[in-house]
Amino acid sequence: MTENEIAEIVVDCCYKVHSRLGPGLLESVYEEVLAYELAKRHLRVKRQVGIPVIYDEVRMDLGFRADIIVEDKFLVELKSVENLTNTHLKQALTYIRLLDYRLGLLVNFNEAMIRDGLRRVANKLRQ
Repeated sequence: MTENEIAEIVVDCCYKVHSRLGPGLLESVYEEVLAYELAKRHLRVKRQVGIPVIYDEVRMDLGFRADIIVEDKFLVELKSVENLTNTHLKQALTYIRLLDYRLGLLVNFNEAMIRDGLRRVANKLRQ
């Protein structure tokens, strides 16, 4: 399954979760329910995965955590905030780079319309 195929499924699941729960809940609630929906689609899902920094060939576990990893190659970074900022986008891109992934999705569930809270984040993506 390609990253783009995974992205389509993740977006579809985000729409489903948001339509059922709406905005205004804690990020942890959306994480739990989205992971459940993705698993129902027979995807391998990991939650709260540690992201190490490798510097001068030294692995440093600094406490960075990916909210959801799908199929060991796609990052889903969740937020439940008033507005996404450039800092949120930079954080998601940095996580993707540290994991050496090509694609991820930044999702803000605290939007009236979930489409307004979806941001695709790419790193070295081939078309």
